[in-house]
Amino acid sequence: MTERPAQRTPNRQLAALIAEAGFSNAGLARRVDQLGLEHGLDLRYDKTSVTRWLRGQQPRGTTPALIAEVFTRRLGRRLTAQDLGLDACAPVYAGLEFAASPEEAVDIVSGLWRKDSGSHAELRKIAFTPAGLVVPSRDWLIGRADDRVSRGDPGPARIPAQGRPAPPKSPAALVQATVPPPRQRSQTERGPGQRVTGGDIAALRSVGELFRALDHAYGGGHARQALVRYLEHEAEPMLRGTYGEQTGRRLFGAAADLTRLAGWTSYDIAAHGLAQRYFVQALRLAQAAGDRMYGSYVLVTMSRQAVYLGHGREAVQLARVAQQGVGTSAPPAVQALLHAVEARGHGVLSEVRACTAALVRAERALESARTEDDVPHWARFFDEAQLADEFGHCHRDLQQYRAAAQHAERSLQLRPAAYARSRLFCRVVLASARLGLGELDQACQLGAEAAAQATEMRSVRAIEYVRDFERRLEPYRDAAPVRTYRDRVAALG
Repeated sequence: MTERPAQRTPNRQLAALIAEAGFSNAGLARRVDQLGLEHGLDLRYDKTSVTRWLRGQQPRGTTPALIAEVFTRRLGRRLTAQDLGLDACAPVYAGLEFAASPEEAVDIVSGLWRKDSGSHAELRKIAFTPAGLVVPSRDWLIGRADDRVSRGDPGPARIPAQGRPAPPKSPAALVQATVPPPRQRSQTERGPGQRVTGGDIAALRSVGELFRALDHAYGGGHARQALVRYLEHEAEPMLRGTYGEQTGRRLFGAAADLTRLAGWTSYDIAAHGLAQRYFVQALRLAQAAGDRMYGSYVLVTMSRQAVYLGHGREAVQLARVAQQGVGTSAPPAVQALLHAVEARGHGVLSEVRACTAALVRAERALESARTEDDVPHWARFFDEAQLADEFGHCHRDLQQYRAAAQHAERSLQLRPAAYARSRLFCRVVLASARLGLGELDQACQLGAEAAAQATEMRSVRAIEYVRDFERRLEPYRDAAPVRTYRDRVAALG
């Protein structure tokens, strides 16, 4: 790895920290190389490299962030590249930390919000790293609950007379009303230190419902930036405000939900490294909220991303960590969700028996669900339509096309129109299954319908589903139905 020309000023900050950590030059180089491997980087530093850094040379690229993380792990306090006398760089590790305290969690996640809402385009180009899943999921599973999250002395909480505020008539109106323009703050905008009320938290929840509806119907790219700006301008000042213990737990829970959604919408536009960081921080905020079940949902979301990217083994591990984290205390709908997501990982790995067993567990769990169960709001979507969708995806991945078609058709029959993107995915699964069964005309008809839907969304995943189907069409490219399909898709452009 090339270095910048040497500076004349020795790096005394780095020297002092090396002494404090008790590292040799070779030991520091070895740890940087090992951390690089966690992120898919093949680094070849040695003791001579560290000697050059001490003399004032600046390592390029992501290395300063890696060096800072090595010292952070060793010394038990957060250190940045600047603390080491090194130039700041693209944060390869920033955001993958599982914070030691709620206060540190707020610092990390608010830094992500600010960078993402600004002009830091490199943040959206950071690669997904499978190795970055290990530490956060482990720390969530074995970590102790936070003893305290309250800040300041807020006094008795005031209960709003109207209860939960009604959402505005127009989704666009709510986005405009709740999200200030970038880098502008009005005189009435909340500032750090103000007291957080139940109404504030209810507003966060209502905004989450709005953005979820937009995401389901139009794709993650439709209002993602507005969501991130909302987090920066509204959620961060609340987290830095004053609140008691009960209000604080609810506040962290609402912030976790919105942060997971920011990750989900980032995932949908293929900003996978950024999405991964949002998921990790949502997991930490859920721990501060004391909401173990929501933490399992964040892990499920991480598992879904791993499935999409082809990391089946990591997907299975994340689903199993989620199962272990909640045990048997979760409602049947949640249990069904956890088992179904594990099945998706096995499907990617072509593990037929394990996939089938997980699907059976999911089906049995959902069958045992009762209408009077206290199901968390985020798990209510997992119904017969969603379970059929999971079955369809798994059978498609296992090349069991007749079963895949049956379940995909059932899901489409049951799924409400508001879940437009999910219906698109399922239609592509059905098209792929029909193709696998040799039903080329039906497959192309379904594929063309999905392609037309994809043009109405801002979703990279929707486009990729269609492209995957088109790759499956390649062996039949000269057939008349395929030529007709291509003509129809070309006309959409």
